[in-house]
Amino acid sequence: MAKISRRYTKAAEGVDSAQIFSVEDAVKLVKERATAKFDETIEISINLGVDPRHADQMVRGVVALPNGTGRKLRVAVFAKGAKADEARAAGADIVGAEDLAEKVHKGDIDFDRCIATPDMMGVVGRLGKVLGPRGLMPNPKVGTVTMDVTGAIKDAKGGAVEFRVEKAGIVQAGVGKASFEESALVQNVRTFVDSVVKARPQGAKGTYLKRISLSSTMGPGVKVALGSVGVQAGT
Repeated sequence: MAKISRRYTKAAEGVDSAQIFSVEDAVKLVKERATAKFDETIEISINLGVDPRHADQMVRGVVALPNGTGRKLRVAVFAKGAKADEARAAGADIVGAEDLAEKVHKGDIDFDRCIATPDMMGVVGRLGKVLGPRGLMPNPKVGTVTMDVTGAIKDAKGGAVEFRVEKAGIVQAGVGKASFEESALVQNVRTFVDSVVKARPQGAKGTYLKRISLSSTMGPGVKVALGSVGVQAGT
């Protein structure tokens, strides 16, 4: 059985795990309990009524948070020629083609987001077993396979968050930092939830959004009332 630290126990004081809070109160509670020595990430967890084992119930997408994530991402771009030059000018941290693919194949993955031009997917496709499990495989559905490398890099560095439902039907993501203003976090949370609602797959039956909770990196989870983030009952 995992040992619960004294710091976590103290942070959890006054938080009823069964109580459901408005998003404003939930954000306030989570911020107050983010007492680590670093700027903790505020994380959202959404339980969905889907079975991702079925292709028509897969949920994935990308959302640009209005107040960013507070995280500095390293972006790698697979491109050649003029598009490679464009990527460098747009602020990509790593740019390459076959040479970059060779580094990735060897496990040298020093980036948080991967973008590719369509003509490079023949090369990138061979890296699926390396990039896929890390959630880094470029995908046109989330805008990371594109000829608009400038726009994709801008989105990645400006607060765009990719999400994908896990095997247990849960979507998780960082929606800001504990240092953010409460209003900024609330706005980010509502934007993220709205994007997950819009990503509802055709195969989803019954209640789609079941539960939402917020927590900081080292803090306890706080349940959020669905209505307070604009989700109607039965959605």
